[in-house]
Amino acid sequence: MSTERNVQPGTTLDGEERSAKVAVTLFPLLVLAGGALALLSPDTFSGFSTAINPLLMVIMFGMGLTLTLPDFALVVRKPLPVLLGVLAQYVVMPLLGLGISMLLQLPPALAAGVILVGCAPGGTSSNVVTYLAKGDVALSVTMTSISTLLAPIFTPLLTLWLAGQYLPVDAGSMAVSIVQIVLIPVVLGLVLRVIMPRLVAKVLPALPWVSVIAITAVVLIVVAGSAAAIFSAGLLILLAVIMHNAGGMALGYGVAKLFKQPMATRRTMAIEVGMQNSGLASGLAKTYFAPEAALPGAVFSVWHNLSGAIIAAYWRRSSAKNAKRDAAEAALVSK
Repeated sequence: MSTERNVQPGTTLDGEERSAKVAVTLFPLLVLAGGALALLSPDTFSGFSTAINPLLMVIMFGMGLTLTLPDFALVVRKPLPVLLGVLAQYVVMPLLGLGISMLLQLPPALAAGVILVGCAPGGTSSNVVTYLAKGDVALSVTMTSISTLLAPIFTPLLTLWLAGQYLPVDAGSMAVSIVQIVLIPVVLGLVLRVIMPRLVAKVLPALPWVSVIAITAVVLIVVAGSAAAIFSAGLLILLAVIMHNAGGMALGYGVAKLFKQPMATRRTMAIEVGMQNSGLASGLAKTYFAPEAALPGAVFSVWHNLSGAIIAAYWRRSSAKNAKRDAAEAALVSK
């Protein structure tokens, strides 16, 4: 979702952030409605599978429009948390996907889909969730950007290594697809923002909704094409997704804590590692595996936004309570 914006926590929401906040809040409900519609009338939407990749390109182009060159400066100024986050993204989530697939003894197509979700770059709504959770938004933007730009290399290689035991993986073709779907649109969006900043600024508030509609359409098409698999293994897929997302958040937070990173960085890494670009994973799975392999990504799209909203609300309240406590303690000391 193109909700990325380099906003420092605590600032007043402008039009873009307000739009992004509402979009992220309503996004799970819209995707659930789209999924239900697809289950009720799968034949109506199953024939639109060729639209998935163009929809993903629209989402990635929107993400590129939200980026600026200073977003990448954090790699130089704060290399350790960026390095930790990106490494965790491409180590923790792929291995978790493999472990969960083995633990639950998932069928080959579903196992490949879960692993592919783990091998995808960071989630495209993670920046707004980080903002709402009082995390480090600048770090979140940088981590999402770097993991996305590295996706043409790491996503196909990791998928070949970990999912190749379940289904054949054409890593070369997958890499080309990721360049076409992800890298080129993101770079084009970034370049357009550099050369036409005023024009881009006018459309930024609408981008979250464009992305929400596009991802909802992707989920609708994927669900329609795999309705039978949902009815037979829906609960198993949901369990795998919940375990994957929760494990990623917990381990992302743990890695940051192990390296004695501040609280804002811990929250950011938890969100960045636990939230995946599951729309991309669904599109790739449907193209290179089987229709049911796209289901984990579709379910993940709903769940990680729900869990992200919940954890953000909890951490936001926690920060407010801590601020009140600190203010009370400071008042007592001053008397």
